[in-house]
Amino acid sequence: MKRKIELLAPGGDLESIKAAIIAGANAIYCGLDRFNARNRAENITFADLNGIIRLAHSRDCQVFLTLNILIVESEIPALIGLLNKLVNTRIDGVIVQDLGLFYLLSHYFPDLKIHASTQLNSHNEGQIKFLSRLNATRANLSRELSLAEIAALTLTGHEHNVLTEVFVHGSYCLSFSGICYLSSVHGGNSGNRGRCSQPCRDQYLTTPAGKDFPLNLKDNSAYFELKELVRAGVDSIKIEGRIKKFHYVFTVVNAFHKLLQSLYDQNSPNTDNNDLYHVFNRDFSSGFLRGDIAAGMFIDNPRDNSAIHHAKTNGGLTDENLKKAKRVLYDLKTEIITTVREKIDQLSIAKAPLFLTVYGEAGTPLKVRVQTPETSFTVISELNLVNSATSGGANIKQNGVEWLNSEILLSRLKAINETEYQIQQLDLEDLQSGLFLPFQEITAIKKRILFILNSEKETVAPLEPIEIARPRLKKLADERISPALSLLIASPEDLHLSKQTEADLYFQLPESLKGRGGEFRDLFLSNKKLIPWFPSILIGEDYQAALEFLQQLQPERIVTNNTGIAYEAWQRGISWIAGPYLNLVNSFSLRCLKEKFNCFGAFISNELNQFQIKGINRPDDFKLYYRIYHPIVLMTSRQCLFHQVSGCKKSTIDVTCIEQCERSATITNLKQGSLLINKTKGNYHRIYHESNFLNTDIVTEIPDRFTSFLIDLRDIRTTTETGLGKAAIVRLFENHLAGKPNATKELKQSIQPSTNRSYRKGI
Repeated sequence: MKRKIELLAPGGDLESIKAAIIAGANAIYCGLDRFNARNRAENITFADLNGIIRLAHSRDCQVFLTLNILIVESEIPALIGLLNKLVNTRIDGVIVQDLGLFYLLSHYFPDLKIHASTQLNSHNEGQIKFLSRLNATRANLSRELSLAEIAALTLTGHEHNVLTEVFVHGSYCLSFSGICYLSSVHGGNSGNRGRCSQPCRDQYLTTPAGKDFPLNLKDNSAYFELKELVRAGVDSIKIEGRIKKFHYVFTVVNAFHKLLQSLYDQNSPNTDNNDLYHVFNRDFSSGFLRGDIAAGMFIDNPRDNSAIHHAKTNGGLTDENLKKAKRVLYDLKTEIITTVREKIDQLSIAKAPLFLTVYGEAGTPLKVRVQTPETSFTVISELNLVNSATSGGANIKQNGVEWLNSEILLSRLKAINETEYQIQQLDLEDLQSGLFLPFQEITAIKKRILFILNSEKETVAPLEPIEIARPRLKKLADERISPALSLLIASPEDLHLSKQTEADLYFQLPESLKGRGGEFRDLFLSNKKLIPWFPSILIGEDYQAALEFLQQLQPERIVTNNTGIAYEAWQRGISWIAGPYLNLVNSFSLRCLKEKFNCFGAFISNELNQFQIKGINRPDDFKLYYRIYHPIVLMTSRQCLFHQVSGCKKSTIDVTCIEQCERSATITNLKQGSLLINKTKGNYHRIYHESNFLNTDIVTEIPDRFTSFLIDLRDIRTTTETGLGKAAIVRLFENHLAGKPNATKELKQSIQPSTNRSYRKGI
């Protein structure tokens, strides 16, 4: 096999980073103690980063930094401060989820390469084009995709200068990434902020199917699909595990490194994945890659499966064999730890020593010879040294000049110590005393040294947050807004509401439009007030069917939760509103959509609290929306959630499952209450919170901010009851927005139970 593929490894701490390097990783992704989606990992400090980069680069290994969380408005100044430092390192790329951060990087820090995080859930061609316009150089594709779907997206990516990477080992998420709110809503720990508490791994009351861990998937492992991923054109294979210890990282990375080498050398893959069972696992599956989305992808035990697997393959799962397996694995783990520890202890992230020799005399340029462990070079001043009238070379500053001594030079050159190098020695023995140079000339020498040390890359001057904020985003409080009401429906039976209200009426389209495009086109053509509402997930043929629908209907305006549809709407000149599942949480994400894609308006994320929302400003001629009443979608899954709950006659999902299946069930978490599982025709499986979200407070607590407040009237059964018809509910909300007496009280009495916890807690 001629084409080589990048092996990308996790680095949750210094030991794991070193372990990945010695195991043969071509690249490492790691996070700092802020702004990354694995806050449970030990992570690294910025003080360590330059040393890590130097060590990795010396071993032909790249380093990518994870900044892959949503950034709230109050964090923007700290984020810019970090970017000011990062841009002057030799970091090879930053991994990003937040659209506001995309905007900041592409506009103000273009030297930093942008990688799109898995949290952006990239699964269709339009999304790849969307990311390309945001200057992303790489996209981590959705874990739910098949090999054929990956190959198609990789081809599109390469046509638009976007590389693709695919997770090949580690935990599977049951939900499509970036749109899981289970941990956020139930525990206040948002997965979009790196705080997922993994309630999907929790124990639940035993289901009718006899399962205690009905949401627990096996781990992902594409060990036997690696050759096909290479054929698909994928540029990087990524191993998950930034909360894993160094012996785990070494074992898994080493296994995949050896597998790649066998492909390169013999063009045939290794057929033995036994090494992967020596460290933590929940057993393995490649069901999504194979397009075999089946009950066998689940395992009714979230704990380590290593001993069980070892016992089964060595005489059977008996108590005696299990005890023996545990002893064998313990000894093996100890051996791995000892061996790897000896190797990583030999690796240092200390900065490289720098030896400076400064020499010159009056009437000649100042010369600084710089010696590193790898090379040496000399930098010469453009101006000549000037002899002082005062003898002795004292530390005197006068009229913008400095008489040179070690203290002065170390002070002026201290920025070098913020790189991968540390000044170890400053030799002034051959420098004539009593000389001086202008401040700016010493600064110029420093910049030339930094330029050479930093691979001939110019030092970027720091930007202040206030510079980036100009022209200032317009505060909504500067103008009076009387918010309107908008409705979301999903059934033709609710079309009568358009005759009883002036509210905008959105209609939820299914995730699978195949064969139904004409039906929905006719529905919209017959009801001109209807505005299409596109879902978050549109894969393969379903995405193409959505594009065909868009082309045939040519609507004046749409709402979309999918950036692929957003891209196409922009291309076709269709006015579009960013839906709530695009997770917009700061002003720069709004500016991004407005300036890059001519977005008409956007829903602010329901994960934000009152104060986080108040900090957001909007661009001119831009509308803001917010959902004040809706059933709470906790996750959307491509997997069948009934296999483990109520059972299913089919062991594998097929096309008819998505198009025809319509079921519901309930499971009860032993710690956090009940979850509602719902599957409707044409849609994927979803889990809902047991109570609907109702936030009447925002109308008075954040006045004059939103253009429209949305109420979701789709027929999704939760424990929330109204006792009223939909028309009556609409009237109550209209009265509430109009500020009529007792309207709020009537709403809260009529809609019970409900929650607005996320609005109180935030992210």
